[in-house]
Amino acid sequence: MTKRHAEPTTRELFARNVRALRRAKEISQEELAELAGLSRTYVSSVEREQRNISIDNIGKLAAALGTTPMALLDPDLASRLRGE
Repeated sequence: MTKRHAEPTTRELFARNVRALRRAKEISQEELAELAGLSRTYVSSVEREQRNISIDNIGKLAAALGTTPMALLDPDLASRLRGE
């Protein structure tokens, strides 16, 4: 019997993709926060899945990362960025 892994929640998926894309672009949480007009602690809490982020802030983070909100919900984005 194979063990099934639960699908990540939307919050987990979003957090993983924001973190992966930020790292791929080689920018710090502080730099991302500045680009998005948010605080570094806010960005950190998003990446740690501790923030129920608003649609407006999803848009701000996507724009700051040079992508779309939909791309940040792509289940394969983090894997592709890691070259898997």
